[in-house]
Amino acid sequence: MELHSHLNAEHQTAFEHVIQHLKEKRIRITETRKAVVAYLIESDDHPSAEMIYLDLLPNYPNMSLATVYNNLKVLLEEGFVTELKRANDTTTYYDFMGHEHLNVICEKCGKITDFMDVEIPSLKKEAHEQTGYKITKEVLSIYGICPECQQLKKNNEVTKSHFSFRQAL
Repeated sequence: MELHSHLNAEHQTAFEHVIQHLKEKRIRITETRKAVVAYLIESDDHPSAEMIYLDLLPNYPNMSLATVYNNLKVLLEEGFVTELKRANDTTTYYDFMGHEHLNVICEKCGKITDFMDVEIPSLKKEAHEQTGYKITKEVLSIYGICPECQQLKKNNEVTKSHFSFRQAL
């Protein structure tokens, strides 16, 4: 397996797992496919296809945005990536599913945060036991208001009450 020197040991293991799986499925492994996989694995964000394209373009000048979308489609179909939608945003964001976690999404600003300490295997087992379904994948997201947006709301309320008080004088 080709070693990607910029990947840490944990990311390298995940990268090798994805590439090996794709090879076993007889899916062609190209340099751009490897680059997209590595990018998603090491990303701390939840990038859009456009973000991936723009970040990789300097090193892969012949790559097109369509190539990125095609690679994301393959990774989605194989269960390595999931799509995320943000409130009031038509852009699709992508999340590498190499570790079990939930996504917590802010309803105000769209920020996505990984929630790591969750027992998804027991949730899948419980879903199977209650429904009889063979669980093949899960897409779970939790929505709320992030701390930054909560603070902005508090600051706006203080400003409004201060303004109302000044008008009353």
